[in-house]
Amino acid sequence: MKNMKKWLALLLLVVLALALTACGDKKESTPTAAPAATATEAPAAAPAETKAEEPAKAEEPAAAAAPANDHPLNATYGFQWSDPTAPILNEKGAQELSFQVYSSKNASALDYNDMKIMADLFAQTNVQVNWENVSESVYSQQKNLIFGNKDNRPDAIYHAGMGAGEIIKYAKRKVLVPISDYLDYMPNFKKLLEERPDIKAQLINIEDGKIYSLPRIEEMGLLQSPNLLFLNIAWTKEAIAAGAVEGLTEDQLKDGLALSAAQMEQILTYFRDHDMNGNGKTDDERPMSFVYNNWQGNQCDLYGMFGLNDNLEHRVVVDGKITYTIQDERFKDATNFIAKWVDTGLIDKVSFEQSQDNFLANGKGMETYGAFYWWESETVVSNPENYIVCSPLVGPNGDQTICVSNNPEISTGEVILFTKCQYPEVLLAYFDRYYDPVISAQINYGPIGIVYEEERDDKGMLVQKPLPEGVTSDELRLQNAPLGIINLGEYAWNNVVHMEPRAQLRLERLQLCAKPFVPENVKPCPNLQFTLEELNTLSNYETNLNDYIRTNLISWLMKGGVSDAAWQSFQNDLNGKVNLAGIQKVYQDAYDRYMAK
Repeated sequence: MKNMKKWLALLLLVVLALALTACGDKKESTPTAAPAATATEAPAAAPAETKAEEPAKAEEPAAAAAPANDHPLNATYGFQWSDPTAPILNEKGAQELSFQVYSSKNASALDYNDMKIMADLFAQTNVQVNWENVSESVYSQQKNLIFGNKDNRPDAIYHAGMGAGEIIKYAKRKVLVPISDYLDYMPNFKKLLEERPDIKAQLINIEDGKIYSLPRIEEMGLLQSPNLLFLNIAWTKEAIAAGAVEGLTEDQLKDGLALSAAQMEQILTYFRDHDMNGNGKTDDERPMSFVYNNWQGNQCDLYGMFGLNDNLEHRVVVDGKITYTIQDERFKDATNFIAKWVDTGLIDKVSFEQSQDNFLANGKGMETYGAFYWWESETVVSNPENYIVCSPLVGPNGDQTICVSNNPEISTGEVILFTKCQYPEVLLAYFDRYYDPVISAQINYGPIGIVYEEERDDKGMLVQKPLPEGVTSDELRLQNAPLGIINLGEYAWNNVVHMEPRAQLRLERLQLCAKPFVPENVKPCPNLQFTLEELNTLSNYETNLNDYIRTNLISWLMKGGVSDAAWQSFQNDLNGKVNLAGIQKVYQDAYDRYMAK
């Protein structure tokens, strides 16, 4: 009996030891990712995150992509991405998977859930995207709240408007999906990056070499030159007939006319002093007009009279070097010359105060504009046939060039995915379809069946349908096209979709009156990627620089010019407290990296 008790006790100890060993070897399981959110209410408030260098705990990243031949979604949901003509998911995937995408939209646009192009994309891909649309102003208010609340984020943001600093900040915190890890699921985008290393260089995060956003690419060659000079033909003929203009005849009043600064001054003086529109008043004519510091139709081309390729940032690339026009002595001379035109009423002072909408409204009806700068005359005046487009003005010293704008035709930061997205490879395979040129055309202008005919022409190009009665092309486009990520470039314009007629007209005008006057050694500053340290330098100084330039320049132009002493003080400040040299170095280093890729 005693032996039996000993054996029972020993057996109990062995069982207990085995139990303890099993507990010690047990590992905590990793929870399965939650399905994509479908809630449409605004995210709960969270503190805004603003500083690029602010430390924060990294969030759990999305799972790494599985190999193409061993993807867990293949068997269940028929996931495929290599055949762009086939669905991405099977019917089961269409029913059981969905993605929540948050996006701002134009006020005129339909809800994206109701757009035909989105229904067509679902029919082609079987990928269910639930769109949550808000106005652009609401998105600007909610953006930081969305990023700050990790428990209630969508899967992605469309029209995200992400800057380089924001991408670096949230990439370090593992908030964003590294899209470059999923390029094998994106054949269109991957091919694009392989063929266009310049675009890839604009997307790569310098801190870790990855890509975190999708771009919009619409290359027409239009944005570099946002200004054209238009001149009223009838008014100028009257000035010539009155003998007010030297060396100019009526038969020269054709597109491409190159006027000297002296001739333009004589013309504008005549416009100012006479009742050009015949309404009995001599004070409602606007000899020359523009919209100061607007992205288009601004004052920058006037500086071309002094050989400067100025722009709103006063920053341009000359012979591979980041150059600031405000450091050039010719900028002072040009400012004083333009200020004289302002002071004598040849340039309408309202140009420095009016909004774009006011400028366009004032051009309608009775003619009041003698000469003006804009993207195109057709949107400014009621009778555009009464105006010619001029070549750049020839300055007092014989210089003739124009603004070189930094407006990009490649917009980065358009779409980002959050790491909470359970199947980023599926959503990215879906967004990859947007880079097919046929889809890009519909994303940008509107769908087949509404904007384009079902059948293409004999060259395989999309054919635009007649406009519905009472609807403009702009209205039809804004209602039916989400815009956003596309790839429309030379191949698309030659093989898939025609440029809009007004874009073709503008391109023809630029070929005549703009592009020949830009020196080959002058280039716009591209989208650049910065290190965290560089971003901090820009954050600390660039806003002050821009404010300092803006405050001084408007004062000089409106108050008769800048004295030599004031100019020297301005230069001293640029080289001192404003730290232009430090800012310039940041851009130069970033540009050198961009060119080296």
